[in-house]
Amino acid sequence: MDVQAKRVEPGVIDAHVAGRAVRRIKDYLMRHPQQATIPVSGEHGGEDALVLPREAVSLLAFVLAQAAEGRGVTVIPSQAELTTQQAADVLNVSRPYLIKLLESGEIPFRLVGRHRRVTYEALQHYKRHDDARRRSAADQLGALGQELGA
Repeated sequence: MDVQAKRVEPGVIDAHVAGRAVRRIKDYLMRHPQQATIPVSGEHGGEDALVLPREAVSLLAFVLAQAAEGRGVTVIPSQAELTTQQAADVLNVSRPYLIKLLESGEIPFRLVGRHRRVTYEALQHYKRHDDARRRSAADQLGALGQELGA
């Protein structure tokens, strides 16, 4: 499966225009909370409205909110397969560290020829599990600190 990610670099989208658009979208969504599809028409009308699923409009609002803050955004399908460098970037770790995680079985992967591929979904599963482990360790340290301080 090819990686089908879409990236918009910081500053590519005009922050002022993005901010105005996200405010209008959020206002519309708040005024129509039960509406499953959202009709989108030009500011001057005239053409048939484009009908979008509510969740797609919410995702667009998120992207625009990030752009309004001057941030870049990457949209990656959950089943997208990433290279080891892309996967390392998603986890914000080095590529050698990621490869150790793959080889130890912490994160599932498949080989395409001699290249490893990791699904975005597998990375998110690992990240959730790792975050939970870190929270538990922090809680244990906090409890130990309270015991020693008492």
